[in-house]
Amino acid sequence: MKILTGEQLAEFLAQEPQWSLAGGMIVREWEFSTFPEAIAFVDRIAVLAEARDHHPDIDIRYKRVRLALVTHAANGITTRDTEFARSVRALQV
Repeated sequence: MKILTGEQLAEFLAQEPQWSLAGGMIVREWEFSTFPEAIAFVDRIAVLAEARDHHPDIDIRYKRVRLALVTHAANGITTRDTEFARSVRALQV
């Protein structure tokens, strides 16, 4: 799997402005009304991750959830990451 070019990453970030680049990964944070809502969201992410066999780094801080995506096997950001990021939209409530 090929690592995305700077131009490809810029195009993704322009199309998905909620995501940003940090530490060599694409990242996004959500804040929910309650802790159980945040955990329910993480549960939906887990199902998606298993189905795609692509697992994000997940950080849960009470009502905040942060996802970070990178393809470790490629040592960089690939289309697996950007496609996963786009598919997260369908999981939001």
